[in-house]
Amino acid sequence: MTAPVFVVERLDGVGPEFVLDGPEGRHAVSVKRLRPGEDVVLTDGRGHWTEGVVKAAEGKDRLVVMDLEPVVEEPLAQPRITVVQALPKGDRGELAVETMTEAGVDAIVPWQAARCITQWKGDRGLKALGKWRSTAREAGKQSRRVRFPDVADAATGKQVAQLLAKADFAAVLHEDRDYPSEPLATAELPTEGEIVLVVGPEGGVAPEELELFAAAGAKAYRLGRTVLRSSTAGTAAVSLLMGRTGRWS
Repeated sequence: MTAPVFVVERLDGVGPEFVLDGPEGRHAVSVKRLRPGEDVVLTDGRGHWTEGVVKAAEGKDRLVVMDLEPVVEEPLAQPRITVVQALPKGDRGELAVETMTEAGVDAIVPWQAARCITQWKGDRGLKALGKWRSTAREAGKQSRRVRFPDVADAATGKQVAQLLAKADFAAVLHEDRDYPSEPLATAELPTEGEIVLVVGPEGGVAPEELELFAAAGAKAYRLGRTVLRSSTAGTAAVSLLMGRTGRWS
C-alpha cells in the first residue's frame, strides 16, 4: 500500500523537516497512529506533493516529518473527465462524490435539474456544497490522490449546456429505451481534452433539458441493460471511461 496522504495548505518553502499539526496532525497521530520510520505523503491537493519519513509523534496532534523529498507536481491527466451530477436525495450526493473521487474523476459539477427533489437554496445549499467539497477532499486522501477533484458551484441547465458546448466529448446518460442513444462502452473517445458527462436525477433528464443539451452538442448514451441510480451511475461511467482512455493502465 502506498504511504498515507495528508493535506497542507502550502508546500512552497517546506524544508527537510516539517511539523504536521492541527486536524491533519491529530488524524496522523491519534487516528492513524503513525510511528517513527513510517513513510507519509504531504500534498496541497492541487497536484503538488512530497514524501518524507516520520521522525516523531508528539502529544495528540503533532507529527514531525523529516527527509522530505523535493516538491514535485503531478501532470494533469488526459483526457480530463468532468461529471455533471444532478442532486440526489439525502446523503446519496456525498456517496456519489466519494466514489467518483476514488474512481479518479477530475471535476464534479452539482446540477439542479428540473426533476430533482433535493433543492439547494440559501444557507442549506451552501452547507450541502461544503459537504460535497469536504467529501471530495477526504476521499482524495483515502484513495492516495495528490490532485483532488474540483467541486464547482451548483449549475443551472444553461450553465451545463455551456460546459457541454466546450467539451471534446459531451454525453448525457439517459436510460429511456424509446429515446435514441448509443452505448458508452463503444463510443469514440478523445485521447486528450475534456470529457463532460451528465448524470440526471432519479426521475430522469427532462425532455426540455435533453433538447438544450443536444443543441449544445451532447449525445445520449447508455451504460447497459440495467438502470443505475443517480448516485452510482456517475461512478460506473467514470470507471468505464478510465479503462477505455487508458488512465487506469
